[in-house]
Amino acid sequence: MKLLPDGRLYRALVLGAAAVVLGLGGYFLVAWLVTDDTGCAHGVEKRGTKSECTGVTDGGFHFTEALAPVFGRIKAENDSIADKSPATVALMIPMISDNPAEQHEFTEQVQGAYLAQYRANHQANGQRPPIRLLLANPGRNYEFWEPVAQQLADAATSPTENLRAVTGINISLKETEKAIAFLTAGKGIPVVAGPMTADDIMNSAARPHAYPGLARVAPSNSDQAAALGSFGSDIKPAETMVVEDVRQDDNYLTTLRQAFEKLAKGAPHAPETFRSPADFNDEGNLSNDFHQMVPDICSSDAKTIYFAGRPVQLRQFLIELGRRNCAKHYTVISGSHASTLTVDTKFQDQWGSLTAGSGITVRYAALAHPDSWSGDGPETPGGSRRAYKELADLATLFGNTSATGIGRTSLSDSRTIITYDSVTTAISGIRNDTVGKVEMPTLDEVANSWLRLHGGNRVNGAGGWICLDQYGNPYNKAVAIVHLDPVTKSAAFDRLAWPAGRAPDANCSIRTGG
Repeated sequence: MKLLPDGRLYRALVLGAAAVVLGLGGYFLVAWLVTDDTGCAHGVEKRGTKSECTGVTDGGFHFTEALAPVFGRIKAENDSIADKSPATVALMIPMISDNPAEQHEFTEQVQGAYLAQYRANHQANGQRPPIRLLLANPGRNYEFWEPVAQQLADAATSPTENLRAVTGINISLKETEKAIAFLTAGKGIPVVAGPMTADDIMNSAARPHAYPGLARVAPSNSDQAAALGSFGSDIKPAETMVVEDVRQDDNYLTTLRQAFEKLAKGAPHAPETFRSPADFNDEGNLSNDFHQMVPDICSSDAKTIYFAGRPVQLRQFLIELGRRNCAKHYTVISGSHASTLTVDTKFQDQWGSLTAGSGITVRYAALAHPDSWSGDGPETPGGSRRAYKELADLATLFGNTSATGIGRTSLSDSRTIITYDSVTTAISGIRNDTVGKVEMPTLDEVANSWLRLHGGNRVNGAGGWICLDQYGNPYNKAVAIVHLDPVTKSAAFDRLAWPAGRAPDANCSIRTGG
């Protein structure tokens, strides 16, 4: 019995229908591949409205062309130790930005991380385990922190990945705070923050276990303010004014406002306020606000202005203040993020704002500076000339555009130094627990190692001693007070200052009550 008819016509119809089905299937397959392919590379996916690549890589994929040289060196270093049971450290920072100054800083931070990895693997007397470096890009302002942090959590539980610490956290935002809480309290992964300075993303006496396993290497905003206060002890509160950004959901701004309001206690005028855009790199129309603000500043008795704001807004403010009609000299004091002005392309032709009229002195607390520990005189307690020289020599060795270089390097704006110290601190914790029969410390062992990084076990950072207190915070960390030099268009070193008002003793003893 035949269920289907015979004949050329039938066979032609069947073949034609099959071709249509295959053709449509191929079309939809191609369309799906074109519209839904979110892969950039292994571990890296396109996310967000801009379809930008975010995720975790071992250096085999670079997020921007500027990162290609240093990513290439990290990939080569990782491959060279792949069969030597390495411990993994991740650098978690945004690596994409439309702001050239911010992209420059991201590149410097990756360079600092590589130099720390290289030193650990080649200049540490064969200490084990060797260090593998992962590069985690959570997107602009940590927008996609959650899936990227989950990738790192997976690496921490993998017996082949052996992730033992996350480093580099660099921007004090609510998203950063969530990422750190997820990694530490949620997943038990030790974190060593880099340029992050907000006072409310840390463990403290009031919240000792808020972020278990979190360590920090940069002085907080309040520590910076204390050091600035020590440096400027002759500043009269009656001659001060605070100009502050009142935007919420930015931990850096919130705690810097609080620190500067405390320094200016007794000022005769209430703070002048503004509100920056949600994206602090957005220019907005704040130049108009600052233009209207300047006459009120001129009519006041203020000589010193504490500016609690991000770099874009600081630039806009300085340009408008430089156009003032009053014949007064002003000192503008800000936090560590002011260092961005030294690499801000939009400020390059505006340095004259600082010399217009009677001039403006812009002073801020830098997280580190090359001149802090590079002099020839007696070495001050609180830092190590040798540690700084080790970094400087590595930056000279690799800071070029040759096949083995990582691109041009600079240590002047602190980002390379502080990230190098962040990664070095993580490596110290890992290796301090790799003793006896221990070949790979557990996550808990690494987190607990922060409790011993003080006194004789301190980390001799390139930016100063790192002596962690019982909460994982750097005790009395050296603060480089600098000012912007309109002649050299760079940050000029004034002197070191200390949050405790004095340098630490030779053993970096942590005193009760500060």
